[in-house]
Amino acid sequence: MTIANIMSAIGNNSSIYPLLVRDCGIENVAKVALTYKENNKESAKMARLAARERFLQEYSNSAVWLGGIPVISKLADVLIRKAGFGPEVNIALFKEDAVQGIARNIEKFKTKAPEAVADLVKAQSKRGAFERIAAGKFAATTFIPMALMGWVFPKIIFDSTAKKLCGQKTIQTPQQVKNEIANFKGNISFGGAASWLANRSNLQRMFIMDGGYAAGCTSMERTKEARMELGFKYLGMMFLNFIAPGFVIEPLLNKMTGTYLDPVMLADKEFLQAVKSKSLPLPKSADAKDLVDFVDDNGSSLFTKFAAKTGKITLLKDTDIRDPRAFVDTKKLGKFYDKIAEFTKTADAPDFDKIVKRMKGAKYFNILANIGLSSFLLAYCLPKAQFAFRKAVTGSCLEPGIAGTAEKKGIAVA
Repeated sequence: MTIANIMSAIGNNSSIYPLLVRDCGIENVAKVALTYKENNKESAKMARLAARERFLQEYSNSAVWLGGIPVISKLADVLIRKAGFGPEVNIALFKEDAVQGIARNIEKFKTKAPEAVADLVKAQSKRGAFERIAAGKFAATTFIPMALMGWVFPKIIFDSTAKKLCGQKTIQTPQQVKNEIANFKGNISFGGAASWLANRSNLQRMFIMDGGYAAGCTSMERTKEARMELGFKYLGMMFLNFIAPGFVIEPLLNKMTGTYLDPVMLADKEFLQAVKSKSLPLPKSADAKDLVDFVDDNGSSLFTKFAAKTGKITLLKDTDIRDPRAFVDTKKLGKFYDKIAEFTKTADAPDFDKIVKRMKGAKYFNILANIGLSSFLLAYCLPKAQFAFRKAVTGSCLEPGIAGTAEKKGIAVA
C-alpha cells in the first residue's frame, strides 16, 4: 500500500480508519496515563485501580470495533447467502426513483451483470423475507456490539474492580456474559428500528452505536456523580469523534489550503496528465441522472475509477461495471464531481506541476493535522475537562464510581 493510499484511508472521515488510528494509537494510551495521574493526586491505590479500569474499558471497546463488528457482519452474510439471498443487495433500492431502484437496475443491468441481477430479482420476488433478514443483519452488527460495550463489559469490569478492592479475584463466567447479552436483546425491539438502521450510512450507524453504548455505560455506572461525569464525557466524545473531524476541522483546513481532492488522485500520473491535457471525460453536470448514467456508460473512465476507489460507488469484482445491488449516494457523488471540476480549472496554469505538488503536501498536512488535533482534543483536552467537571461536582480527584464502591464497602482508598 502506498503512502497516498494510507493517507486516503485515514483521511476518510466517513470510515472507521481515522477512529482506529485515534483510539488505539493515541487516545487510549493518553487516557490511561491521565487517569492514573489525576487519581494519584489523592490516592496511589485508587490511581492503580482507576488506570486498570480505564485500560480494560478502552481496549475492550477497541477490540469490538476491530474484530467483533467485522466478524458479526461476515457471519450474517453467510446466513443471508444460506437463505438464498445476496447480502450485497441494499434494501434502500426498494425505493425507486428516476436514477436507481431494484426494478430500474434489473432492467438496466440484465445483460451486463446477470449474476448480480439474479440477486436483485430474488430480493424483489421475496421482498418481505429479504427485508427481515437484511434488517436482522444490521440489528446484529449494531445491537450486539452495543450490548457488549454498553452493558456487558462495564458490568464485568465494575465487578472486577469491586473484587480487587476486596482483594478477591473476579469470577464472571462465560454463561453470565451470555445471560447479559440475552437480557439486553430481550429488551430491544428489532423490527422498525432495525429496518430504519439498514438505510443508514456506516458513519451514521457508528454514531448510533456509540450513542447506544454510551447510554448503557452511563446507566451502568455506580453512583449519581459517576453517571453525570460519564454523560459529560460521552457527549464530548460523540462530538469530537463524529462531528468535529469531518464537519468542522476538515472543511476548515481544506478551505485554508485550497485542497479538496483525495491523495490517491493527486498521486496518480494518468489522472494528472488527463487534467493537464484537458482530456479528462466527466459527467455533464452534478445532476444525479447525469452522474449515474456517466458511471454506467463509462466504466473504464478515470472518474468512475476514482469514484470507486474513494467509496462513492461500488464496482463488481474485477470489472468496471457498477454493482447494481449497491445504493449510490448521489449527493456524495455530486460533491466528488464538483471537486474534480474545480481542480480541472488549474489545467492552464503554467506551474501546474508545482500546484499539484503543493496540493498533495497540503492534503497530507491536512489529514495528519486533523488526526493530531482531534486526537489532542479527545486524548488530552476532554479528559482534563472531565476531571475539572468531576472536581466541581464531587470536590475530589478520585474516580467517583470506584470511590463510591469503596465507600459502600467501608474500604479505605488512601
